[in-house]
Parts: sequence; structure tokens; C-alpha cells
Amino acid sequence: MNAVNLIIAREYLERVKRKSFIITTILTPLLMIVLMAMPTLIILFSTPEQRHIAVVDDSGVIAPYLRNTDEIVFVNTDEPLKILRNDNDYDGILVLESGIVDKKAPAATLYSRGASSIMTEEHISRQISDAIENQRIKAYDIENLRQILDEVQTNVSLSTIRIDKDEDAETSSMVSYIMGLAMDMMLYMFILIYGQMVMTSIIEEKNNRVLEIVVSSVNPTSLMLGKIVGIGLVAITQIVIWGGLLALASAWGLPVLGSMVEKADDPELVGVMSQLGDPMWLASLFGWLVLFFIGGYLFYSAIWAAIGSSVDNIQDASQLSSVATVPVIIGIICSMSIVQDPESTLAVWVSMIPFTSPMAMMSRLPFGIPVWQIITSLIILYASFLALIWIAAKIYRVGIFMYGKKPTVADLIRWARYK
Repeated sequence: MNAVNLIIAREYLERVKRKSFIITTILTPLLMIVLMAMPTLIILFSTPEQRHIAVVDDSGVIAPYLRNTDEIVFVNTDEPLKILRNDNDYDGILVLESGIVDKKAPAATLYSRGASSIMTEEHISRQISDAIENQRIKAYDIENLRQILDEVQTNVSLSTIRIDKDEDAETSSMVSYIMGLAMDMMLYMFILIYGQMVMTSIIEEKNNRVLEIVVSSVNPTSLMLGKIVGIGLVAITQIVIWGGLLALASAWGLPVLGSMVEKADDPELVGVMSQLGDPMWLASLFGWLVLFFIGGYLFYSAIWAAIGSSVDNIQDASQLSSVATVPVIIGIICSMSIVQDPESTLAVWVSMIPFTSPMAMMSRLPFGIPVWQIITSLIILYASFLALIWIAAKIYRVGIFMYGKKPTVADLIRWARYK
């Protein structure tokens, strides 16, 4: 155990002391915040360029309803289309056919001089649709029909309350959906980065003949476990730091958002704030995240360690690493469906299979699934790791002494059978 502890300490300290680790640990959360805020900032500070659109209204009833905005100026004209196409005073030409109001599927044509933006097209399409609706309402010759329809139309704000818990609590499916995907992608990123880091470290030391010296003092299995645990602790350190930064940001930001929600008086926003403001819910998510990361990382790093020990370079390893990478990607793909229905049969089974359970469970956890399913998934995951580490250790002890040959999957299976 002394040798294993030395290996763990060496692998951990070597990476934590690097400037790159410190910089990425601090800057990554800030970069994520900037990226999330960037679209909003661009919309707030961007000034759309005003476009002049010539309107050729053969129907004679749509043009009066078109309203100018800061982005679009409509100019009614009787000029033929052939002449307008050569008139550079207009950025586009909108042609409305004579029977557009009576058509079951109305269509208009916009001739654009240069690239047309999606917002411009949507704005024009919406105004034409409103104008056609007004004309069709007038055809019914019912007094104040538009006002009646506006008064009848309504949007229901649905608040959801869980009644299968000890206490009733307001929830938000949208919050659970976003949290599930965010945790899923985080786990996916950590497992891939730090799992492959184990493989890369073994390949580098194998090429430098360092492993041959180390195994003279410690057995290969202890060496592999030391590397896996040491690099895993680096990941745990980063997760804990990010969790602390997130807690500080939440402590500052949630009261501000809470005051905004009170002013808005929106039941949906109340559900969102009720869920985000629950410290026990957030703490439980973080705790499960750590447990599933540890299990997923140990499971996959054992595979990558076996691959790293069996090859001499990264190129050969990339071909075998698909054995570990493909299941992780499948887990991510399944998660896209799981967040739509976290209680489905697919969701339950995928969250029990150790190859996909870390990613699948991250997608389900924010929705408040039964605890017995979480515990069962963890037991299967950690038991699978123990079985896999025993197989990986057999491959590792043979692979670290193999040079000059690119092994196949059949070779790895044969090495695992050696006594």
C-alpha cells in the first residue's frame, strides 16, 4: 500500500501543480458563463441594419396592414417587378399575389438583394399572416369578431407539484431537463478526458521504458490502480472546485432572480425558483454526480489502462479506444431521449447497464426518480468495475512488456485468460 500511495500522490501532484490545471479550473466556469450570456448580450447591443422592402400587392388588401419597424421599412409601389429588380434603392421586393387571401395555403415571394436574415423573413411572414387573418375575419361580417377572438384566446401557465414525496414541492420540467443535459455533458466530458489521460500516461511511460523500472518495485496491478486513483482524484478536485464556484454564484444570483420572479408573478417562474432554491435538491444532485463520476471513471479508465498498456503509440491506441468511446457516445445519444421521458422503459434499462448508466442516470436524477433505482445502478456499476479491473489487470501485466506489435481485440482476450 505504501507503493500504491506513492504512485497516487505522484500522479495527483504532478497534474494539480501544473499551471494549465489551475488556469482551466478557474477560467472554464467563467468561459461557460460568458458563452451562455453571449447570445443575450449580442441581441441587446446589436443594432439591426434597416432594410427597405418594396411591396407589390396585387391583392390590394395586404399592404395597408404592413407596419414599419426599426429593421424593416415597407414601401408600396405599382412599379413592375422587372423594373424593381434593377432598382438598387430597395433591399428586397415583396410580391403578394392577387388571390393570396382566399388560398388554403397562402404564399408570398420575397426577392432579396443580398443575404436575407431569418428574423427579417419571420417578421414579414408574421405580418402577412396577421393581415390575411384580418381579411378572413372581416369576411364573416360579425361585429367585433377580432375583439371576441382576442378575448377568447388564452395561454395557461401550468405549475407542477410533486405529491409522491414526503412533502409537496413545486417542480419545473424545464429546469430538470436543462440540469439533466448539463450534468450529462459534464460527466461525458470528464470521463473521456480523464479516462484517456490514464491511457496516454501509460503509453508515454511505456515508450520511455519507465514502467520496466517501476514494476521491479511494485506489481503491475498496484501500479495500474495507483495511476487510475491518482488521476481520478485530479478530476474530483476540479469537480469540487467548480461545485464551490457554482454555490457562490447561486448564493449571489438566486436572490436577484427571486426578486424578479416576485415582480413577474408567473407560476412557471415560481416553480423554477422553488426548485433552484432548494439546497437539499442541489446538494443531492452534486453528491450523486460525484458518485456516478467515480464509478464511471473507474469503469472506463480500467478499459483505457488496458488499451494503453497494450500499444506503443497514440495512433494504435485510437483504433482500440473505440471499445470504450462508443458506449459513452451511445449513453449520450440515449440521454437525449431519456430527458423527454425519464420514467420510460428505455430510461430504466439504460440507466442500469454499466456502460451507459453514468450518463443515463445524470439525465434522470434532476427529475426525482426513485432512490432504489439509483442505488441499484450504483451497485451494478461498482460491481462491474471490480470485475473489469480484474480483467484489465491481467491485460496490463502482459501488455506493458509487449513492444513492436499492434494487438487485436482477440489478443487482448487471450492475455486476459492468462493465469
